[in-house]
Amino acid sequence: MMKKYGLVPTMIYGTRSISDGINQPQFHAQCEKEVREGIAQAVAEGGPNVILLAGNRRGMNDEQALQNSLAFVNRVKAEAEDKGVTLCLELLNSKVNHPDYQADRTSYGVELCRRAASPRVKLLYDIYHMQVMEGDIIRTIRANIQYIGHFHTAGNPGRNELSATQELNYPAIARAIAETGYTGWLAHEYGPLGDPRAGLEEAFRACDV
Repeated sequence: MMKKYGLVPTMIYGTRSISDGINQPQFHAQCEKEVREGIAQAVAEGGPNVILLAGNRRGMNDEQALQNSLAFVNRVKAEAEDKGVTLCLELLNSKVNHPDYQADRTSYGVELCRRAASPRVKLLYDIYHMQVMEGDIIRTIRANIQYIGHFHTAGNPGRNELSATQELNYPAIARAIAETGYTGWLAHEYGPLGDPRAGLEEAFRACDV
């Protein structure tokens, strides 16, 4: 259906579980199977990115989680590099939507990307989630754009439309992203409260820079 309308599947599933992710070695075998399947599907369908999910902390400190996650990434990054597919670790908030999720700050994700040292290991920077956790969206994007492979949007609070009822200034955010020279995708990921078509048109206008 996407191909019929000339659309691109910008993010393909890799790891499937938010809670059982790449920070825990006991899940690495399953995650590797899912990521390799995701890379193959991305190649077949023309998708540029495959998603990685960090997993829940379960009491694990960030340093140990980063070491475990790097060990996982090192198992799969060569295939991603060879196939021209980018693995994107998604940043999610642990305050409202995903309690105990480990990759809940930009600094955590950037450190994993830095250690991976691969042009095919980047972040899925979800603007909604990082507004909940950190704020300071534009400054953070500008400082870390080299590590960002994909963006998600949604209004905050509520994770709904990009309307005037929410606190994020998406026209300013979109301009800041464009000014960095970013050439990837920005995808809308929100739950519409009103007419879906009208909400999507509003989102396109807000980010049309």
